[in-house]
Amino acid sequence: MTKSFYPPQRTLMGPGPSDVDPRVLAALARPTIGHLDPEFIRMMDEVKQMLQYAFKTESPLTMPISAPGSAGMEACFVNLVEPGDKVIVCQNGVFGGRMKENVERFGATAIMVEDEWGKPVDPAKVKAAFAAHSDVKVLAFVHAETSTGVLSDAKTLCQIARKHGALTIVDAVTSLGGSEIDVDGWGIDAVYSGTQKCLSCPPGISPVSFNTRAIEVIEQRKSKTPSWFLDQKLVMGYWGGGAKRAYHHTAPVNSLYAFHESLVMLEEEGLENAWARHQHHHNALRDGLEAMGIGFLVEEPYRLPQLNSVFVPEGIDEAKVRNRLLDDYSLEIGAGLGALAGKVWRIGLMGSACNKKNVLLCLNALENTLSAMGADIKTGKAIPAAEAIYRQGH
Repeated sequence: MTKSFYPPQRTLMGPGPSDVDPRVLAALARPTIGHLDPEFIRMMDEVKQMLQYAFKTESPLTMPISAPGSAGMEACFVNLVEPGDKVIVCQNGVFGGRMKENVERFGATAIMVEDEWGKPVDPAKVKAAFAAHSDVKVLAFVHAETSTGVLSDAKTLCQIARKHGALTIVDAVTSLGGSEIDVDGWGIDAVYSGTQKCLSCPPGISPVSFNTRAIEVIEQRKSKTPSWFLDQKLVMGYWGGGAKRAYHHTAPVNSLYAFHESLVMLEEEGLENAWARHQHHHNALRDGLEAMGIGFLVEEPYRLPQLNSVFVPEGIDEAKVRNRLLDDYSLEIGAGLGALAGKVWRIGLMGSACNKKNVLLCLNALENTLSAMGADIKTGKAIPAAEAIYRQGH
């Protein structure tokens, strides 16, 4: 007879999911109530308000999609993009490629602006793409590219799009709660994220926000939105304001308890404090790794604090290192994707996993494992280098 499943206790320092805070896990276990229960609807309103705080927006169409971040991405494209539209898609990693897939599947034309993996989106190339193509409806780009750990200048890119009368669709899956994002201040029209990165929440929910410009485009569509489940006009009947909600789908009740708790914790810490915490622990990890002799893929000014792509030392089988970290330390770090497979590791410092204990565990485990495998690294330097950052304080 099959027995109950009990997962091992891991420290998750890969590209996601990240460690779920015990408070958030406890929220999952609270009694399930109906998704139209007045108390649940009251909680939904709180989720919307706290999500507006996290995104820095006052847009009323700010809500969690009842599915993972990929569904948030699809919700943005399926509602805003119609057959025959022109969409400039910036690709500097895996997830820009997924944006292209969405554009083409919905019958639109993707005008590609490509940058080297590990480099930010080049605003000059985006300007050139707008100059070369008239009637561009949307500029789509990844704010924080999880496949490489690079942060692009969302504010500048949104200004370029606005100047040319285009909407913006922004992937903030890895940036929300970990790096500065200002949806209203930067003029982002549609944005999507995920709960499993810097919000310390289980995977399965995708926060999204559409501003008034985006809502007008959705309302004036010539064709019917090809997805029933992700049609924002229908979903708003359930997630809209007021006590009366129209049934659309059975919401993941307990997962939304968890999301509510993670947003409460973000409010308690303060948004700017959360950004500063991610930067502080990144600085300690960075100095430790560099003291060991391990370098970074992304140049410092464009580096994402919560997702660190670092080069594998020469002659080392990176998969063997990851397996040993898992077996010996119950520590997960991520592999490289695409052209970077086998060349880099992706070390996540996200949400509640972004703390001093994990930074020191990771440095110690990597040093011990690599030195046992004969890697050309400097030993005894990493922990003191990280501790020097911690002595300085925030």
